[in-house]
Amino acid sequence: MIVAERKPLSEIKSFIENYKKILIVGCGTCATVCLAGGESEVKVVASGMRIGFLKEDREVEILEDCITRQCEPEFVTPLVERVKNEGVEAVLSLGCGVGVNFLADKLESVPVFPGVNTEFFGAAIEPGVWVEMCAGCGNCILHLTGGICPIARCSKSILNGPCGGSQDGKCEISPDVDCGWNLIVERMKKMGTLHRLEEIVPPRDWSTSRHGGPRRVVHEELVTQPEAEATG
Repeated sequence: MIVAERKPLSEIKSFIENYKKILIVGCGTCATVCLAGGESEVKVVASGMRIGFLKEDREVEILEDCITRQCEPEFVTPLVERVKNEGVEAVLSLGCGVGVNFLADKLESVPVFPGVNTEFFGAAIEPGVWVEMCAGCGNCILHLTGGICPIARCSKSILNGPCGGSQDGKCEISPDVDCGWNLIVERMKKMGTLHRLEEIVPPRDWSTSRHGGPRRVVHEELVTQPEAEATG
């Protein structure tokens, strides 16, 4: 899942303080699960903004909403209509950066501000604690490393084994950070596949990562063809 963390209320207020009618929008999936931008968080942020503006003796209308996903047209389209019909001057998104981008593309002339910081792709290892586990590199090698990503979980993203700085299974940057390669080795020992680390692996192809600009995935069977082509 995409893990996010709410921005400080003071920073959020600085984004929207010049507007008189603001819609705060949560996201019902990732941002809800990581307690950063769901329905409850929308209410908290909205209350904080109302109190802040009230202290300044300013009349600012704060609207609230939370949609299933901010990254898909079927859920965003009704929100866009609401913004237009109700004369909303600015939108504060509590979804991830994808949601902010997507809403901004759809709304165009209405500013969309981020209410959270998008942190990483991760999972909950215990209640209230999320840890990064994937870097979204576009060329997954987890079949070679026991299901543990060296790009995301090694602090240096080393691909050919641990560096010389790890001690007792911990990374040199902090005793609280596990050495990603120690995790890989221990996992592969349990699986009986440690010998696979002796195999020669070709240099990594990074072209599937961010080096080619914004990435795209297309399922051609689902793409709506222009009518002229469809009938041609």
